[in-house]
Amino acid sequence: MTVPWDEAARAAAVVAAARRWIGTPYVHQASCRGAGCDCLGLVRGVWREVVGAEPASLPPYSADWGEVQGAELLWQGARRLMRELPAAAARPGDVLLFRMRAGAVAKHLGILSRGTAEAAGCFIHAYAGHGVVESPLSAPWRRRLVAAFRLPGA
Repeated sequence: MTVPWDEAARAAAVVAAARRWIGTPYVHQASCRGAGCDCLGLVRGVWREVVGAEPASLPPYSADWGEVQGAELLWQGARRLMRELPAAAARPGDVLLFRMRAGAVAKHLGILSRGTAEAAGCFIHAYAGHGVVESPLSAPWRRRLVAAFRLPGA
């Protein structure tokens, strides 16, 4: 499905698509709504629904996302495929990238679903033990936020 890419339509389409994934169980490297996904799989599934075919196939990846080498693999890949924004500029429908602890590589993704990255925000993400959920973008999550991205076409 192709959507008109004015800002409001883009945001609504991305958030609506992401919300349809809520309740999907966490499965590492998967991207199948209702059956299983990880955080990248959620973004890939929303991409397929809103943007179209995925631009590239992914090789198998480990849960450490380049920690051993200190490589920002997820960040680099996101930069190649989406428009990077300052994290504070994120709006609903934008993809958020998190660093799970200080000094570690950024390796968690979510989609801002409500509010802003600075105030009263919520985001949709997948993580082990919980599956796809919508969570408040609380102070601990905001401290981990390192970048935001807009899907192509906006």
